[in-house]
Amino acid sequence: MDEDKDAQYELLIQQEYDALINDYLNSCHRKNVEKIDKAFQFAKQAHSGVKRRSGEPYILHPIAVARIVAKDIGLGSTSICASLLHDVVEDTDTTVEDIENIFGHKIAQIVDGLTKISGGVFGEKASKQAENFRKLLLTMSEDIRVILIKIADRLHNMRTLGSMPLAKQIKIAGETEYIYAPLAHRLGLFPIKIELENLSFKFEHPETYKEIEARLEEQAPFLNSLFEDFSVPIKESLDKMGLDYTITSRVKSAYSIWKKMQKKNIPFEEVFDILALRIVFTPKPDTDEREQCWLIYSAITKLFKPHPDRTRDWLSTPKSNGYEALHVTIMGHSGQWMEVQIRSDRMNEIAEKGFAAHWKYKTGEQDESELDRWMKTIKELLKNPETNAIEFMDTFKLSLFASEIFVFTPKGEIWTLPQGSTVLDYAFSIHTQLGLHCIGAKINHKLEPLTYVLKSGDQVEILTSNKQQPQQDWINYVVTAKAQSKIKGIFKRQYKIYENRGSKIFKEEMERRGIVVTKTVMDNILQAFHLKDEEDLYYKIGREAISCDDIQKEVFKDSSQNVLVKYWKLQFGGKKKKEKSDNLSNSSKLKKNKILTITEDETNYRIASCCSPIPGDEVVGFMEDDGVVVVHKRNCPNAIKLKASSGDKLVEADWETHKMLSFPAVLDIKGFDRVGVLIQIAKIISEEYNVNMHKVNIDTKDGLFEAKIHIYVHDIEDINNLCMNLIKLDCVTSVVRVENDNEELS
Repeated sequence: MDEDKDAQYELLIQQEYDALINDYLNSCHRKNVEKIDKAFQFAKQAHSGVKRRSGEPYILHPIAVARIVAKDIGLGSTSICASLLHDVVEDTDTTVEDIENIFGHKIAQIVDGLTKISGGVFGEKASKQAENFRKLLLTMSEDIRVILIKIADRLHNMRTLGSMPLAKQIKIAGETEYIYAPLAHRLGLFPIKIELENLSFKFEHPETYKEIEARLEEQAPFLNSLFEDFSVPIKESLDKMGLDYTITSRVKSAYSIWKKMQKKNIPFEEVFDILALRIVFTPKPDTDEREQCWLIYSAITKLFKPHPDRTRDWLSTPKSNGYEALHVTIMGHSGQWMEVQIRSDRMNEIAEKGFAAHWKYKTGEQDESELDRWMKTIKELLKNPETNAIEFMDTFKLSLFASEIFVFTPKGEIWTLPQGSTVLDYAFSIHTQLGLHCIGAKINHKLEPLTYVLKSGDQVEILTSNKQQPQQDWINYVVTAKAQSKIKGIFKRQYKIYENRGSKIFKEEMERRGIVVTKTVMDNILQAFHLKDEEDLYYKIGREAISCDDIQKEVFKDSSQNVLVKYWKLQFGGKKKKEKSDNLSNSSKLKKNKILTITEDETNYRIASCCSPIPGDEVVGFMEDDGVVVVHKRNCPNAIKLKASSGDKLVEADWETHKMLSFPAVLDIKGFDRVGVLIQIAKIISEEYNVNMHKVNIDTKDGLFEAKIHIYVHDIEDINNLCMNLIKLDCVTSVVRVENDNEELS
């Protein structure tokens, strides 16, 4: 029986390898099959007898990674060989020197970079994942192929994540959503970015994912019909122009639909841009491809009316990841809006394969793009890395998913910056010395301060003075990673002096006042003053921006306890506090089992105030140093960050409260403003469902109202029943639960 299975696996390995070679032969690279075959045979021998968790031979994983690298990213034989060998040094007795002797320096260097990302010595404070990300960027600055292969490796791991334990699935999905998908986006790998996001969503929110996929399947006939309505007349028009083109449909991913539903608090039915058309054409010889894009645009807008504010020109100013296209949103004859994306073959290849295609089409040094500038920025960041790897990761992430604005230099050159950038950001982006001596700018020939927030289309002339010296509060006026890094670097020594002084004052004062500062207490202090970590708190105390009197007044004064805390005390009333040893016992049990069941009888957990999950929400726990588990919604931004930076502290969590506890939630209700509408709503909430209302905010304008009602419920079922009954009121048009509402309950 085993022999039959081995024979089947051998056949599968050969089929997958043949498919890899076929992908390579269909590419535009020089054909070096012999080199790839040598790497395959070497990797196959090295991984011989080793199985993946799914039971398949391990060699199938490197082959799959190599196929993604060849087919989806468009890299050549060197990258394919490195992909086949990427786990050999880490998992076998083979050394980097062995790889270099057999396959040469370049392949060995890439394999070494990939190996360093997986292993190594970690800093005392930094988490393993955050330190790994720093290593990832270090290797990226040496050879971009390292990060491209790592993204391919992560994509295949995500495709096969189903064989892993649940806690591992959530951890890997979390860090994929937090860093790898944005990184793929920044490198222009759009199909990979979309698949990484979708797979993360699938493993983190399986029920919601299935529900949206089912809705998309239901809508397939309607979407096909809609595609025909728009595409048939467009095809006829383009055929008359004699163009060589393809027209395809692009259906929004389940993840993108869900994000839009979350962001706008709307149901699936109100997501109207699920379908888009994509036209990819082969340019006619001796005609500029950008001009041809506008000719196609003109032909389409003769057939359909364009939306006046929804034309996107990324031909004149490509996105910072190299993306070029012309987008127009048109109104169909049946009243439906449709986005049409117009690209040439070259633009499409850059959109699909990102960085690799970007380099393929470069013709010289003068072709420096925003992608090249971004790479330079990352290299500068790495010259002065922060001591705290998590903080460094946060700084780097600033440069990933930011929306962009375009400003002009005095000579009319275009410069791309993240949205929210100030004059100071712009000055630092041009040159460090310009940033250090910046005193302001002329914006469209009008004098503005260095704190001025730039808008797309501004013409900016930086004003400097040799007498100007950088100020510590400049850190509050910049959003770009480069500017933050430079300012922090200058004041690092001074920052440390203030931090040490503040730490000493804080500890002495807390001891004098008899306050024990646990991890939970510190979290409450940081949240109260909107600070990101302890070092930030100590720095503010050292600079006398915050006093210990402020802290006691804000966090420890009895009268400032919010209703939520009192409500919890009421629910747990009469229960004796468990001794520390019990907590330690609970902690050791959780470390062993990594599963937390949330019941009314347990006190070794607390509900995260940033997202306030309730029974029925998909949740995840993170164990603190004192053994207490903090329970977050899986889609909470803080939880996503923790999964990426502190995955080793992740704990599986599930609800079992039997309607004994009450949890805060917020309903957003919209409708027509009529006399007594609030009374009708309150009657359903308070009398029919016996739900405790905590706070009501209502705004009315032009005959419409919007109410935010803070309530206490037992679980998701309470929320769903309430929503169903409130929507039955004639005057109510929508009822949704507000996700991640950070408004303090008071």
